[in-house]
Amino acid sequence: MCEAHAYLLKDATEEMIMESVDLVEMDGEDIRMVNIFGEQKTVRGKLTRYDNRQGKIIIEPV
Repeated sequence: MCEAHAYLLKDATEEMIMESVDLVEMDGEDIRMVNIFGEQKTVRGKLTRYDNRQGKIIIEPV
């Protein structure tokens, strides 16, 4: 499986906000994530990078 972990970029530091993200949906500045366990989280921000090799989704707050 190729799940990624989501990180919020704060002051040049990546803070993990969700593990094993399976689905990402964007609606304006809202980013909704669902992981493989069915847990959901919505954050306000912008998706700045997705790195498949490192399994990282980087979100910057707005």
